[in-house]
Amino acid sequence: DANVDKHTLYEGVQLVVLGGPSMLIGLGGGAASSMQKGASDESLDFASVQRGNAEMQRRVQEVISACASLSEENPIISIHDVGAGGLSNALPELVHDSGLGARFELRDVHNADLGMSPLEIWCDEAQERYVLGIDKKDLPQLKAFCARERCPIAVVGVATKEEQLVLHDSLFKNNPVDLPMEVLFGKPPKMVRKFDRQKISKNELNLADIKIEQAVKRVLQLPAVGSKKFLITIGDRNVGGLTVRDQMVGPWQVPVSDVAVTASSFGSTTGEAMSMGERSPLAMVNAAASARVAVGEAITNIAASSIEKLSDIKLSANWMAAAGQGNEDQNLFDAVKTLGEDFCPALGLTIPVGKDSLSMRTKWQDGGKEKAVISPLSLVITGFSPVYDVETTLTPQLKVSDKTALILVDLADGARRLGGSALAQVYSQVGNEVPDIQATLLGSFFDTIQELKKQGLLLAYHDRSDGGLFATLCEMAFASRCGLDIDLAALAGSELEQLFNEELGAVIQVNQDDTELVSELLQRALGKDAIQVIGRPTNQQTISIKNGSAVIYQNSRAQLENWWSDTSYQIQAVRDNSEGAKQEYQLIGDKNFTGVFARDEPELLDKAYKNRPKVGIFREQGINGQVEMAAAFDRAGFTAIDLHLNDVIANPDALKDLVGLIACGGFSYGDVLGAGEGWAKSILFNPILKGAFKDFFHRKDTFSLGVCNGCQMLSNLSEIIPGAQSWPKFLTNRSERFEARLTTVKIAKSPSIFFQGMEGASLPIPVAHGEGRANFTAKTAQQALQEELVSLQYVASDNNPTQVYPRNPNGSPEAITGLTTPDGRCTIMMPHPERAFLSQQLSWHPAEWGTESPWFRMFQNARNWVETESPGSQ
Repeated sequence: DANVDKHTLYEGVQLVVLGGPSMLIGLGGGAASSMQKGASDESLDFASVQRGNAEMQRRVQEVISACASLSEENPIISIHDVGAGGLSNALPELVHDSGLGARFELRDVHNADLGMSPLEIWCDEAQERYVLGIDKKDLPQLKAFCARERCPIAVVGVATKEEQLVLHDSLFKNNPVDLPMEVLFGKPPKMVRKFDRQKISKNELNLADIKIEQAVKRVLQLPAVGSKKFLITIGDRNVGGLTVRDQMVGPWQVPVSDVAVTASSFGSTTGEAMSMGERSPLAMVNAAASARVAVGEAITNIAASSIEKLSDIKLSANWMAAAGQGNEDQNLFDAVKTLGEDFCPALGLTIPVGKDSLSMRTKWQDGGKEKAVISPLSLVITGFSPVYDVETTLTPQLKVSDKTALILVDLADGARRLGGSALAQVYSQVGNEVPDIQATLLGSFFDTIQELKKQGLLLAYHDRSDGGLFATLCEMAFASRCGLDIDLAALAGSELEQLFNEELGAVIQVNQDDTELVSELLQRALGKDAIQVIGRPTNQQTISIKNGSAVIYQNSRAQLENWWSDTSYQIQAVRDNSEGAKQEYQLIGDKNFTGVFARDEPELLDKAYKNRPKVGIFREQGINGQVEMAAAFDRAGFTAIDLHLNDVIANPDALKDLVGLIACGGFSYGDVLGAGEGWAKSILFNPILKGAFKDFFHRKDTFSLGVCNGCQMLSNLSEIIPGAQSWPKFLTNRSERFEARLTTVKIAKSPSIFFQGMEGASLPIPVAHGEGRANFTAKTAQQALQEELVSLQYVASDNNPTQVYPRNPNGSPEAITGLTTPDGRCTIMMPHPERAFLSQQLSWHPAEWGTESPWFRMFQNARNWVETESPGSQ
């Protein structure tokens, strides 16, 4: 609670800029973003260019986190991010919130380009910066935090009682800005937009010549419907170790989850859920309906998680429109009005935050003719909510059993409108009637789904949205590698309307014995016609859709999933290693592919210890896996010490009272300078540091572990690690991409202290790295295997090492992804066990696993070794 609210500044407070220097970045700013694309001149366009610096942002965040960890002693009185307008906006706002003025020295602002004018230094939008209010007595502590994290800091001003904004320039010995705060923050006149209301009319859909066979393929290949795997697998979804539900569902890791869920802390059952909703094509016909359905889709998505009540959900709205063009002002007004005054209030929902971009038009000249592209009104809704049980989140993965039933929950009150649908789009049409939603139905649906979840009556859940019922059913089958037996006889409308209308709703799976009870509860809330039992999953690999005894459509799961994945595959094949992309695509039809799996899991140890020896959780700038690593070792009975390289530089004796050194994963030096190599060279090229680390590695009472970036770093320290001289270097993945996946590794027989009693086990584990391909030089991979120095290998469904992508996500020879030294005290590995020591951290795991996963055994092994084997423990 102490860190939630900003506090009031007072006279004499020091005003600080935390983060990167001023740069010629984003000087066009709001002037450019408020203009139609193509309407400005070239110089303004160039002046408006933005860029991100994630490495600097990371360092800033580490400083802020260090301050926040002090709770009541947090030195930050007030903080503000630097965005539009740069420092010229952020610093005055910081003091104005407290009713103060300020004096600033322009030349105290860090500057990357000494040729910048005063205006450019003051107004540029280099955004990896924050402005803070700090008491003068707390500056030394803040500066110490910044020095540790190598985060730039500049004290640029002081708060004054007089509400005057004074910016002094010591170079030109003048005041570029000197004005009362009320002038800067005076209320500008309200913008007024006017429009003459017009009736929007569109042509009816022409479905006469559309065949289901052709429609199915086209709809599944539409990017809005099909797989987005090519984007998902290059983003780190398990960093932090608190992700409970990401996009990937089931052992085959199909990206169909409705909702994202994170835990509040390690092992916590409480957490947070996030979902999104958008239905922009509908705005071409009915803008108000488009907005309502966008909110409705966010609700039907987030309903898969466990939320106490609908009002717990908070919404963020991102509005995009081509203001001033055609009917777009009318559409924007209608959409905002229906959400702000009618729909959201009726649901008890609020939209406390949002963003707008009202220049969604570009124009150009072509052959003397003016051309333009205008984007229709687009609203993206993001929903957030606390969750009372992260482990009961429903997914589209079906329980494949003849004793279950699939129920369609329809929220359209019998309507089957196809306007704006994927079906309409793939036939270059729009339509004149689009889906809509009533607030009362949506609210009752959410409440009832949550009640059914609490009673344990739901086995699987998937919302109906892009692609309609057909896409919903297919995605559930894809996640489960099963067939479906579907009967649409009870549904009204034509076959195309039944399968492809995108009215809001969901498909749920229940046990057959519970079908009557679930249907009764849903009908009571939504009406008798809203609930229809439509079929069941089967052990076959065929999706069969009937109308009574007549087969409407039938095809194999593999063929349909190939179409659904084709657009993603084609992009991936061009962007990445084409052979690897092909191998992944071919797995869809591989009958022997079991996905990720667990086999011969080791038992966890049941031991208690009297003391908690210290392990250094070692990191460098850019490393981001230290918190989950600390949590794993803490849970196993260690005292985890946050150890930055700068700490060892300042005190080379910092390693002497540690029994373990754990090099964590992340992006050291922003993954440049050879990534982990740069981290290692910081040690090797400093004689004092090199000696300190060499002494640590040679002590017989210590152990060490390198994971991901830390694995790469330790492999480059092999010359000072006993027995590590034959370790490989780790190079760019064969896919030439960052790989973030859940895969299966087999634990080999080795002397590693971490894997004693785990030999032969095959376990799912997340990987998240761009440079994980082992490159052996001193010894071959086969020699490493013969000498039992290999601790982990990627395996295929037959439990044998594999070179097939993405089961082997980096192309390492002999599928090697973990090694150790002959005495077993130092182990390196590319996958992330610290992001898998709790079962809830894995996007799929066997249902019978307990709170801790089998990976927790390796951390227990380290603690047990210290107690029983380490010479220094006696």
